[in-house]
Amino acid sequence: MNSTFRSHYCGHVSTALIGQTITACGWVHRRRDHGGVVFLDVRDRTGLLQVVIDPDTAEAFAVAESVRSEYVIQCTGLVRGRPDGTVNPDMPTGEIEVLGKTLCVLSEAKTPPFQLDEYTPVGEDVRLKYRYMDLRRPELMANFIFRARANALVRQYLEKHDFLDLETPQLTRATPEGARDYLVPSRTHQGAFFALPQSPQLFKQLLMVSGFDRYYQIVKCFRDEDLRADRQPEFTQIDIEASFVSESEIMALTEGLLKHLFATLLDVTLNDFPVMSYQEAVFRFGSDKPDLRIDLEFVDLTDVMKTVPFKVFSGPAHDARGRVVALRVPGAGERLTRKDIDQYTRYVGQYGAKGLAYIKVNDVTAGRAGLQSPIVKNLTDESIAETVQRTGAANGDLIFFGADRAKVVNESMGALRLRVARDLNLVKPGWCPLWVVDFPMFEEVDTGEWTAVHHPFTAPGGTMEAFLENPYEHVSRAYDLVLNGTEVGGGSIRIHDPKSQKRVFDVWGFSPESGRAIFVFLLDALEFGCPPHGGFAFGFDRLIMLMVGAESIRDVITFPKTQSAHCLMTDAPSAVDEAQLIELGIRRRQSTHQAHTQAHTNEEMN
Repeated sequence: MNSTFRSHYCGHVSTALIGQTITACGWVHRRRDHGGVVFLDVRDRTGLLQVVIDPDTAEAFAVAESVRSEYVIQCTGLVRGRPDGTVNPDMPTGEIEVLGKTLCVLSEAKTPPFQLDEYTPVGEDVRLKYRYMDLRRPELMANFIFRARANALVRQYLEKHDFLDLETPQLTRATPEGARDYLVPSRTHQGAFFALPQSPQLFKQLLMVSGFDRYYQIVKCFRDEDLRADRQPEFTQIDIEASFVSESEIMALTEGLLKHLFATLLDVTLNDFPVMSYQEAVFRFGSDKPDLRIDLEFVDLTDVMKTVPFKVFSGPAHDARGRVVALRVPGAGERLTRKDIDQYTRYVGQYGAKGLAYIKVNDVTAGRAGLQSPIVKNLTDESIAETVQRTGAANGDLIFFGADRAKVVNESMGALRLRVARDLNLVKPGWCPLWVVDFPMFEEVDTGEWTAVHHPFTAPGGTMEAFLENPYEHVSRAYDLVLNGTEVGGGSIRIHDPKSQKRVFDVWGFSPESGRAIFVFLLDALEFGCPPHGGFAFGFDRLIMLMVGAESIRDVITFPKTQSAHCLMTDAPSAVDEAQLIELGIRRRQSTHQAHTQAHTNEEMN
């Protein structure tokens, strides 16, 4: 490394350099004064290096006595082996140290808002306010070094497969893609707005029309939506599109990319990726992104419960949109208390469930008498026997029941499956990838309207005629990639025929006029010869979060926002100068909060 400041990174100094003089720069991670000898642990992004300063080098020693944590220093000295009994096997540079000859303070530092030289619990609000300090923590810095390596590997892999790195606009027009747009006012076209892209979807399809048959981009996307642990208002996608390909080819390509990343970065060989239909995933696990590390799955009892006098079960069993399921948890009857079950009841209530019925199996051979539950008296002998037989219940098991509209049952019991498995350590180690395919084209939302499950450019399976006969029951040519219960990406084969695209717009609820007004550029482009094409997009942040084992997506994004999409460090979003608004032709309306405050103030004054 050629530098006027340093000859070596701290973490790269090894026993091979013993006897050589080196220069290192970094932050003082820890300072220790042992009987007149000062030890400095110097840190840079590669690791720690122990520097020893003794009184024989008076000038350097005087400087060493004055430095404090997080001072930025430069040190030149002799690399030597550590004395017997002082080797630190837990530290990559633990066999050597540097006997400092010269020491220079490049920058002083205030007392840090939290300690970096040892683990201390720090509130996330403090970490995000001083994010530049938080990023100095070795465990967090390791996440971003890992991410940078993954980024490079993605590019190498895709370029090896003849993909071109092409950029698409960050200022575009608002389109209804399922989430709210971030809008950008135009100064030169007052009253009009750009939108930040939710994805490069339309532009990458236009690139296929243009003849760039293999495109990729590692791109920022923006969605103004409520946040969760694995969501941010701005996020990064590995975006891929290719012409003249089938589903299997796109899936094989992306599967290969994931295997390459895991093998290179984690030394992990991913097994084959099973394929499961959307209907099967929801039927067995209540989710379109099931975690296959958990062996628990639903047992459908809808037919069994139609004849029981218990209306909580028989009502949904007779409802065409209802469902009754059982979830057997082996050994849980001996491990979970009534207090635990009450907590789970409140938990499933968050997903719309009205309650949580259960049966504790004490003696499976004793029939009704061997079961413990408030609901047993409401079930027939036949339904009890069938439940025990279908679930494979054994002594000590606990059987939970869900009975309601199918959507409520799937979501609440699917969430319970994950929660119980984590609480009882039933999640197997390792990695379980899964392809979920055959998604429905449309789904009914709470308002009773129908919306595209993925987006309205996804091609329907089979013929267009079959699709038009029953569009709301028709499956699409979409595919999602799930890893350990998290969707890490998704894609589809697109509609490349303009007539077919217009028909899908019609079913989606667009009139020809409105559909053409919003997507006029896409419909026009399809008229000029568009090849069959499809693509895929990885959620890069989410993928890295899983690979490094982070608890939150914020731990793999350098400067993330809070749950309310607020940057504590820069205090963004913020008010802007009135002159800027006038120049943009925008007049600020008083917010509801401001109006309430002003009214309260006026009331007090009166």
